[in-house]
Amino acid sequence: MAIFGNMMIRPLLISSILTHAVRNNPRQQIVTALGDGSVHRYTYTDFAARTQQLATGLRARGLQVGDRIGTLAWNTYRHLEIYYATAGSGMICHTINPRLYLEQIAFIINDAQDVALFYDRHFSDLVDQLRPLCPSIRYWVLLAEPAGDASPANDDASYAGWLGTVDPDFSWPEFDENTACGLCYTSGTTGNPKGALYSHRSTVLHAYASCHPDAVGISHRDAIMPLVPMYHVNAWGLPYSGMVSGAKFVMPGPDLSGAGLYRLCESEGVTLSAGVPSIWQILLEYVQTHHLRFGSLRCAVIGGSACPPAMIVTLNDMDIAVRHAWGMTEVSPLGTVCTLMPEHEALPVDAQLRVAAAQGRPLFGAEFRITDDSGRRALPHDGVTTGNLEVRGNWVIDRYYGQPATSSNGGWFATGDVASIDANGYMRISDRTKDVIKSGGEWISSIELENIALEHPGVKLAACIAKPDKKWGERPILIVQRKPSATPSAADILSIYPGRVAKWMIPDEVVFIDDMPMTATGKLQKSVLRTLFFAPQENKP
Repeated sequence: MAIFGNMMIRPLLISSILTHAVRNNPRQQIVTALGDGSVHRYTYTDFAARTQQLATGLRARGLQVGDRIGTLAWNTYRHLEIYYATAGSGMICHTINPRLYLEQIAFIINDAQDVALFYDRHFSDLVDQLRPLCPSIRYWVLLAEPAGDASPANDDASYAGWLGTVDPDFSWPEFDENTACGLCYTSGTTGNPKGALYSHRSTVLHAYASCHPDAVGISHRDAIMPLVPMYHVNAWGLPYSGMVSGAKFVMPGPDLSGAGLYRLCESEGVTLSAGVPSIWQILLEYVQTHHLRFGSLRCAVIGGSACPPAMIVTLNDMDIAVRHAWGMTEVSPLGTVCTLMPEHEALPVDAQLRVAAAQGRPLFGAEFRITDDSGRRALPHDGVTTGNLEVRGNWVIDRYYGQPATSSNGGWFATGDVASIDANGYMRISDRTKDVIKSGGEWISSIELENIALEHPGVKLAACIAKPDKKWGERPILIVQRKPSATPSAADILSIYPGRVAKWMIPDEVVFIDDMPMTATGKLQKSVLRTLFFAPQENKP
């Protein structure tokens, strides 16, 4: 018979993160670039007070536990207040990606049945189009206040009107830690977007795990700048892990230009930042073009899509360590982060780079395996065998929002990635299942071919897609967007490949385009390229 321990049981709630942060780091700063050249600055103490005011305002309007509160907002202090006020009150913060199509956004809002939507002024035109399409929303709230920002005539339509007066005896309610706190929709699935509904427990555990030194490794000595949007899987959990650690927040707001980000990074002493490769490319292009250096930045967390090894080299040459991460909306999102082990320190630089370019090792709380196409047979973790990547853990989705059937395969979630895993747990993505190229019965990794192309100094973006071939089934072709003023030829780019991959893996041709189609989260939109060049390709089994 099991004997239970004699320890206290306290619920893992997001409000406890805020309470801990303000008690132990009351003077820590939260800084936001407002987009007009000015900066908003206040302390954790100020933040906590306003978060309580917003929670009071939510209650005063009759919003209840379980209500979905939508946001169309940039990375700002007000958005952060909404994160904590809604979750702390038992409501659900539903972050919405404004870069999706209007019809997708309307579907997402209606599927979630949001009752209120907070939006930045930049999205006013979008909101005007959404109003007649989203009948569940009772409150449309502009994120504006009287000080320096004109508000609507009706206080109920402005953020200022939602900041109630806080009772000095205010306290956050306690409830079951499995209560839902956040809702994010993924457009990476087939059909309509699907929602991942996070719990307080899963979010707090994810924050704990991502703070680990071999994960994101955030400390109270850090100044963190989330380049990944707060509407993209909760900015990879940084609003929670950063506050757990007591770090300084530097929020970029709407200005995501290379000049704006560099200026903010340097003026606020940013030490750690996180984003997808495309936003890092924008920042690095500005730094290199103007022959600049980073004064304080020490760590770049890169995920969302595979980080090109050439980008890792560029950042390392600037004395910035790269932590290559893997995750997805259904995994809250971090599942792995790449750091080197002591045994790698003696390896040649090229061998170290190969390890650093892997997606890394699992955070404690998440387990990984690869399986054959049937999904029933687990494959060996030998670093060579590739299979379908599956994951399970404390912050991994069990089923999509509003769908009663489990989304897992016997307790494992199928990610849609093809990967290998070695004996030390390092996971390396070979491709997305839908993007892998099968030529003459052999698999070709589009990611590997793209990364090699990106080593050419004249290549800004590269995408490898499959071209139908009567003899081989499929052959790889490379789609390239040149850097401004660069004029590499197809022969220049293809000359990099011999000796790097087998001859039969080298792309058959290179096609140049002016602008690469990107998804709403900054990833290469290969489906558009396949439709553009080979429309029947989308119908392949």
